Amino acid sequence: MPTEVALLESPALRVEQMGRVEALDKVKSLVMLPDGIHLRTEDVARYFEVSAEVVRKLTQRHRAEVEENGLRLLRGAELRVFHRDMVSLRGGEQAVSFPQAPTQLTLFTRRTVLNVAMLLRDSDIARSVRTHLLDAEEDLRASYVSLERRVTRIEGCLLGVGSALQELGPVLGRMSQRLDSLDRKLDVTHQAVGEIGLRLADVSRDVVRLDARMDGLCRRLRDPGRRTGG
Repeated sequence: MPTEVALLESPALRVEQMGRVEALDKVKSLVMLPDGIHLRTEDVARYFEVSAEVVRKLTQRHRAEVEENGLRLLRGAELRVFHRDMVSLRGGEQAVSFPQAPTQLTLFTRRTVLNVAMLLRDSDIARSVRTHLLDAEEDLRASYVSLERRVTRIEGCLLGVGSALQELGPVLGRMSQRLDSLDRKLDVTHQAVGEIGLRLADVSRDVVRLDARMDGLCRRLRDPGRRTGG
């Protein structure tokens, strides 16, 4: 598990944690500008309970990293447009009191503030944010370990199922052979029944003919004169 010192010293570890901006509000509420996206240097300093100068020096030392994570410096026309947008969002008389730097304005996002939290050493708030990140990392690792154990148990069960299926294979093969044999026997039986049916039909016709002859004989026996004349 990474330590707080490692987090302070390693840009790679900070990159791994950079998406977890929810850690900021877990420690303390951020007061955003009216757009709900940006903060000024003074807002960031107030969040970490340090001076604005401390924040400025920190961002100067790690300029490339914080710019990669959302730090912006507005000047000229871009600053005037941003100020006008903030005035419009605030509206009414509150717009008059909206502060801005006379020639430039440095803006932070939540991602930038989290970056500062992982760089700022002398702030209890920053330390709390780092602790929250590391504790959450430990919880995540523990859940991974638990999941890995469960997967291992499932794999063990599947191995047992595989062995059982291997043993069941020959049994199923023998059953299949017996079913094939029974099917052949049934075919033979059906053929025999068919032949018997044909023979019974022949017998039935013979009986009909015999019955007709018997009827004729009976008539002749009942009429002897006719028989003599014949």
